Amino acid sequence: MSLSFRASSLRGMLVLLVPALLVSLPGLAQRGAADSPTALELIQQLQPSANSGTRGIRIPAEPSASGAPDTAAAPAKPMPPPRLATTAPAGVGAASISVRFGTGSAELAPEALRSLDALGQALTSAELAQFRFRIEGHTDTVGTAEANQILSERRAATVRDYLASRHRISPDRLEILGLGESQLLVTTPDETANARNRRVQVVNLGG
Repeated sequence: MSLSFRASSLRGMLVLLVPALLVSLPGLAQRGAADSPTALELIQQLQPSANSGTRGIRIPAEPSASGAPDTAAAPAKPMPPPRLATTAPAGVGAASISVRFGTGSAELAPEALRSLDALGQALTSAELAQFRFRIEGHTDTVGTAEANQILSERRAATVRDYLASRHRISPDRLEILGLGESQLLVTTPDETANARNRRVQVVNLGG
């Protein structure tokens, strides 16, 4: 068997094996950001009364200084993934999305666009097109409560404007509200940076 034939056969085997490896390794095949729900996940979460058992769930506080989780306070049932937890009342269609902004600003970071594009696809889907939504801006506890309130309002407005311009969603369907640090997803002390608290929560307001 010639060397050229062996090389050709080896290349053919690699072409077949690489896709199979990618499928068998979830870490390579799946999206990298756990806090970026897909459009399908958002559709499921934002429908009224859907999966109401996951509503109003607050992520537990950070692990203790030793790094070990507080197992004594752990609930009997496993918590849903952080990207699906919200602070909305039970039975209300809602979803929390981590949206990256520049530090202390309302300018969208490039990585935020994927999250917002998934949201835009969800809100224009047949399942959700008939509903109105509230876009809530939330911050962590770094900075004063007054500054965070203003910042959350600006960020909610930025998200609404992006959805309206990029996905042609009527602004009449999108109400905005800034809540600053008043409704933390993860309970933390003052002046604590936590990415899960810097989020946008979308709440279904009905038809």
